[in-house]
Amino acid sequence: GSRTEMWRRRLVLRRFRGVLVPAAGFGGCLDIVADGVALLKKAGIKPSKNPVHHNYITSAEQLAESFAYFFPAGAASERFISNETLFRKLVKATQSLPRVRWSLGGNAPVMANRLAKEGCEVLMGSRLTPDLIEVLQEHVTVTSKPVVETDIHLILEYSTGAKWGKFVSRRANRFIVHHDSSNPILESLEDFQSQLQQFKPSLLIISGLQMMDNFPFRPGHLEERLRLLQNLMLSIDSTTGIHFEMASFVDNSLLNKLFTRVISHVDSLGMNEQELPNLLSMLKGSNITILSDPYPRVANVLDQMRDVYRILNSQDLTGTHRRLTRLHVHTLAFQAIIIAKGSSWRNTMSATAKASLTANRHVCGSPNIDTSKAKLIMDDSFSVSREQGSKKIPLKENRPVSCWEEYDYEICVAPVLVCTEVYQTVGGGDNVSAASLVLQI
Repeated sequence: GSRTEMWRRRLVLRRFRGVLVPAAGFGGCLDIVADGVALLKKAGIKPSKNPVHHNYITSAEQLAESFAYFFPAGAASERFISNETLFRKLVKATQSLPRVRWSLGGNAPVMANRLAKEGCEVLMGSRLTPDLIEVLQEHVTVTSKPVVETDIHLILEYSTGAKWGKFVSRRANRFIVHHDSSNPILESLEDFQSQLQQFKPSLLIISGLQMMDNFPFRPGHLEERLRLLQNLMLSIDSTTGIHFEMASFVDNSLLNKLFTRVISHVDSLGMNEQELPNLLSMLKGSNITILSDPYPRVANVLDQMRDVYRILNSQDLTGTHRRLTRLHVHTLAFQAIIIAKGSSWRNTMSATAKASLTANRHVCGSPNIDTSKAKLIMDDSFSVSREQGSKKIPLKENRPVSCWEEYDYEICVAPVLVCTEVYQTVGGGDNVSAASLVLQI
């Protein structure tokens, strides 16, 4: 329609001016953000004495056990609720709670909005209602026609020190639940692919695949969708970077399929401190790490990043595989990026700094950084590895981003001014990742 024509004209003009044109898929929903403890109380779900991890949730009892499992560690998690009655009861309970927020959700819309805020022209593979399309930035074009009803994701947020029964959370985070049947099957995939070739993106971002985790697919359907996604990635020009934004995966077989179909075809990976050991244990052939340290040391994270980088680049790279040339890990306390020497990624120091500042602005919900509402939790100096005799790097106030070279790559680390008055945690990783990518393409 006329919107597509307008987009094409704008695109030609922008290309002419040298503006970046990334493309991002998938996922899109309405996020209802509420205080997790208050919501569970309102819905009559009592604190469980029994923390148990469930791959998906079928009852109120399993919901309580799952929340009790992740809440004390302050670990982010996302689960499918197969019981529609239970899910509707939770949604209804939010209606009478104070301080409930509705916002555009899903990895691709959140990343696309951030990219557009940073001056990009973005093509986005998502299915959204007209009112959610309205809240997108002007320079985001949605490839699929609007839908009548959107999927709802409930974001149960909590702050550091929050109490639920006998449990106390070690850090602010969120537990996400949904009863979503369109995002797990990547409904917008075909529409996105049909417009991608003409768009000629400067970067392709793949995200939202955690929606597939433990979803009840009919036999063969998951493989079929992943094969189509792989074909889309293989159709992209080799000079265009492909970034995969990871998330919370607990299904070993899905992560193995993603390794074959997705991870081995990307140049860049983004993840948090929970997802890094998760991926590493899968690459080493052991079971997924469901819970890991919410406050990891820099040396630990850098060693895990080196391992992931080395293992992924030691695979047989013949044929259609791409070499991993960028790895970004965002943690509460710091940002770390590894870039292969001689790769096309630029401005690593600036990108790491940008990621750090974006983390504070997003979590505090403010464009200005207020140092009275922030604290450093990273140590005054950090070791670059757990290996004995590793060099220590002091944190310099006038040059807080540290960069150095090793082997065939460069590493940059930046401390985060951790927001002490949390406005939101959901969407943090997406905003941080997208903001740093803009400076690197």
